[in-house]
Amino acid sequence: MVTKNSAKTATTEASWRLIEPLELSPILQAALEGFYDNGFHGTSVRDIARRVGVTIPALYYHHQSKEGILLALLEISTGDVLARAHTASADGGDDPCEQLTNVVEAIVLRMTTRSRLAALEGEVRYLSPENRQRYRVVRKGIEKLALGIVSDGVERGVFSVADTAETTRALLAMCQSIPRWYHAEGELSPEEVAKKYAEIALNTVGYKPRRKRTR
Repeated sequence: MVTKNSAKTATTEASWRLIEPLELSPILQAALEGFYDNGFHGTSVRDIARRVGVTIPALYYHHQSKEGILLALLEISTGDVLARAHTASADGGDDPCEQLTNVVEAIVLRMTTRSRLAALEGEVRYLSPENRQRYRVVRKGIEKLALGIVSDGVERGVFSVADTAETTRALLAMCQSIPRWYHAEGELSPEEVAKKYAEIALNTVGYKPRRKRTR
């Protein structure tokens, strides 16, 4: 279960472009490091307890199972990016172009800056059907937000796509694949990657800048 002490996620007071260090509980931080280094299957409860420096019973006092720890991290991860995406969208005002580029930038900045947390997407397969559904409910919020922006852009003649739902899923999949290749030591900064992906997003939705009327 995620509590208010488990992590501090994005809030409206902070800029959605500013990715501050995420404050996880010691248990969640240790689990995140273990899952990133060895995968969910390769990390035991004993490993997590050893990293934290607590007994296994003490760990179970806070979390019912290793799967529960994974779910808590995934919910924190998804909740964080969803909050940032909503703030970024609102910052775009009534312009679908600004909204879309802001949302894509927000997602990419988070994927590149919190890559370890973002990489947990690959461990979703280890969740039970019930917990997987619980996780997907939160994740659907991101898809719903992006789909609304793309659909609005099409209706207003700003975007041109044949299938808004599939295009939206393609855009999100593109962003979610970043942890597979991005490295902080690479040539591109998180900001540069975010800008590039925002441009790709506009090309994907067939963005058509409105021409100014000539007198």
